[in-house]
Amino acid sequence: MKPSLTSPLENKSIQEVSKIFKIISDPTRLSILFLLQKEELSVGTIAQSLSMEQSAISHQLKTLKTSRLVKAKRAGKSMIYSLDDLHIFSILEQVLTHIKEPEE
Repeated sequence: MKPSLTSPLENKSIQEVSKIFKIISDPTRLSILFLLQKEELSVGTIAQSLSMEQSAISHQLKTLKTSRLVKAKRAGKSMIYSLDDLHIFSILEQVLTHIKEPEE
């Protein structure tokens, strides 16, 4: 029998990291994150910026909110979305730096 290289705790962490990468791998969700990096926005404004239906944006925002990547607050009849924190952009900036590196 082959020895396990990771403990159950490490496996759980690996699963959580994998889940976040799956969430941010979607181009629409990634675009939403980059929009929210600049300012807080309503669903309608995000939908208009991305030329998409509000229902499609709401669905993506729900996924991002469930994963604690965005948060929402009520402003009158609208929900205003913002980033939950900037940690995700540390990762994204590293990826952007990597893809801009010249190939050897």
